[in-house]
Amino acid sequence: MFVLANLLSAIAKILDIALTLYMWVIIARAVISWVNPDPFNPIVRFLHSVTEPLLYPIRRRLPMAFGGIDFSPLILILAIIFVQSFLVESLYQIALHLGG
Repeated sequence: MFVLANLLSAIAKILDIALTLYMWVIIARAVISWVNPDPFNPIVRFLHSVTEPLLYPIRRRLPMAFGGIDFSPLILILAIIFVQSFLVESLYQIALHLGG
């Protein structure tokens, strides 16, 4: 069972790192949006193409009654923190339980 425990621990660690990196990508997209970036810049295009599939559905459901401020990155970051706190920690606990 220790092999399965190590596998779950490794999956949890990789998922945690991936979610943290994606959170930083979202923060970078939000910071870049403050300065009217060049839409043809490869970095701006990468940030837009990586984050827009998750930000657009949130943005579509949010009312824009907040003075035009886009809160979708904040909501997505909170969702990532929730997944890290719930799913990643659960995987670590299961791995700990299986490891003995």
